[in-house]
Amino acid sequence: MKRERMIAMAYWLAKTEPNCYSYADLARLSRDRWDGVRNFKALKYMRAMELGDLVFIYHTGKEKAIVGVAEVVATAYPDPEEQDPRYIVVDVSPRYPLDRPVTLKEIKANPVFGAWELVHQPRLSVMPVSEEHWTLIHHMAKTDPVT
Repeated sequence: MKRERMIAMAYWLAKTEPNCYSYADLARLSRDRWDGVRNFKALKYMRAMELGDLVFIYHTGKEKAIVGVAEVVATAYPDPEEQDPRYIVVDVSPRYPLDRPVTLKEIKANPVFGAWELVHQPRLSVMPVSEEHWTLIHHMAKTDPVT
């Protein structure tokens, strides 16, 4: 008997340096391993990701903006490039780019985002996104959320 998920789809944000790996790189590959996360709080969040969860892809560096959406297509497993079993990865596939990137500056200017970890813990590379924030970011990007 197939076990059904008891909770609704979750939303996440994952950061990447676009000079090293961008949303366009993920789109070109169609599927890839999300690796390189070393912060234990971020790793905890990655362990909580489920198949089908959606992930905002955030470009760090000069861009500092949410640029696209990916889908979790393989849940957490040990990073094959690491000896330490605490380091895990997930596989993601691109879903769609945002019609317009939403910048960190715009997010910080909106009090609705005041308690979000993206605003208060800028070095955290993976974090949850509330459904309210997910919808609002899509509205700001002038992109319909696809589920």
